[in-house]
Amino acid sequence: MRSMLLLASATTCGYIYQCPPFRLSYQGLGEPLCFAAFGPFATTAFYLLQSHGSIYSLPLNGIILSASLLVGFTTTLILFCSHFHQVEGDMAVGKMSPLVRIGTKSGFGVVRVAITTLYSLVFALGLSKTLPLTCTILCALTFPLGKLVVSYVEEYHNDKVKIFMAKYYCVRLHSLFGAALSAGLVAARMFNVTFNPRPIFC
Repeated sequence: MRSMLLLASATTCGYIYQCPPFRLSYQGLGEPLCFAAFGPFATTAFYLLQSHGSIYSLPLNGIILSASLLVGFTTTLILFCSHFHQVEGDMAVGKMSPLVRIGTKSGFGVVRVAITTLYSLVFALGLSKTLPLTCTILCALTFPLGKLVVSYVEEYHNDKVKIFMAKYYCVRLHSLFGAALSAGLVAARMFNVTFNPRPIFC
């Protein structure tokens, strides 16, 4: 039941993001909706679905919620960077995307802060033992790709042709970061890393 409610919430976010009469993407609200849909809602829902058919219900704990936040973060970065080459088109149709509102130069600043925050979160969650150390180490190995995203956007944020590739670098970061996060969780289990997350909801 919990998983269905979460999936329904994720689907609702997607609907009001793009479909009439809401179309909240035109108000510049796509990023928070994307974060909620693909992060806490969908990621947590698919975790809970792993207990489908079992008499036991999986508890929600810090690991799951932390992972869902990180996944939502990298997914939202893809959406944000997809606006760079669409500023003129968005303005023409009255779509007030974040980059229409703040401009591409300030948009670069947002990307830099986002990447810094992403890796700061990883280290903070590792130090607080919310995530296993293996996750922190493997996710840290993706930092060069995160740095590449920042430097690419810094160099080409005003070039609407070349900046098109920024979102694809974000897709690569999202995929590699997600794989590292997953591998870290598997490694923690395989090598019997002492780790007992406390349930938040049962």
